[in-house]
Amino acid sequence: RPQHLSGLEIIRDLCEGKLEGGEIGSTEITFTPGKIKGGTHIADTKTAGSVCLLMQVAMPCVLFAASPSELHLKGGTNAEMAPQIDYTVMVFKPIVEKFNFTFNCDIKKRGYYPQGGGEVVVQMSPVKALSPINLTERGTVTKIYGRAFVAGALPIKLAKDMAAAAVRCIRKEIRDLYINIQPVREPDDQAFGTGSGIIIVAETSTGCLLAGSSLGKRGKNSDKVGIEAAEILLRNLKHGGTVDDSLQDQLIIFMALAKGVSRVKSGPITLHTQTAIHFAEQLTKAKFTVTKLEEEAPSKDTYIIECQGMGMINPNL
Repeated sequence: RPQHLSGLEIIRDLCEGKLEGGEIGSTEITFTPGKIKGGTHIADTKTAGSVCLLMQVAMPCVLFAASPSELHLKGGTNAEMAPQIDYTVMVFKPIVEKFNFTFNCDIKKRGYYPQGGGEVVVQMSPVKALSPINLTERGTVTKIYGRAFVAGALPIKLAKDMAAAAVRCIRKEIRDLYINIQPVREPDDQAFGTGSGIIIVAETSTGCLLAGSSLGKRGKNSDKVGIEAAEILLRNLKHGGTVDDSLQDQLIIFMALAKGVSRVKSGPITLHTQTAIHFAEQLTKAKFTVTKLEEEAPSKDTYIIECQGMGMINPNL
């Protein structure tokens, strides 16, 4: 689809590679990489294809480039079947930076299904090597916060309704914590089209971040959107892991590239994660083991994902 093709094209451009079979509907591609140069690149899905997925595909390459990169990613910032940009900034970014790199993500314009039209600028410098991570202590939940947003033609009341419904739902399970979900109307000059949604993040005493999110769509009651996000968050908190099910698979490639042993405690292993592990092992010399934790609480369905990283070294630095 357009976002997958745009992802391949940005990788091709980053490393002056050759791409054959790069068209929509193609079932086979041949990709020959060159040297990862870095520099400024634009990727445009021309649809509501997710800018977050473009970022996911580019980031491991950019880390091992010869010079800093600036990526202008265009498409949907808050789209179905992909992380919302708010998730990328609020959850993915602080956790992935534990691998010992930083990046800057500037949301220029938000874009929604079906038109897209959003733009995010990501700036990132290369590293010599990635450090392994150890995320095995969950700690206790200390804060719950988030944002419920509307953009375009939708009234702020919808955001308030989403936030209130989410708070009510979480309150049933977690009574003693202040829950701060801000209702926001996106400024017209910073959003293209009409959209709504919510993201709720729980922060723990050990610095873990777990989230639940949901998007509004025509005919979907705003209370339902809020409740859906709250239920996803509560489900992610129940299994006792240090990452939620959206972050789980996004960390695999970095664990594989890092130098040393990474360990992450998670809930049930998603199909996305199994797929990511399969390909990471095929493409690198990294070795993964997934172990179910029986001793904690057999009812809890908690796992340790361990990886002996390949220790990729940036030849350019």
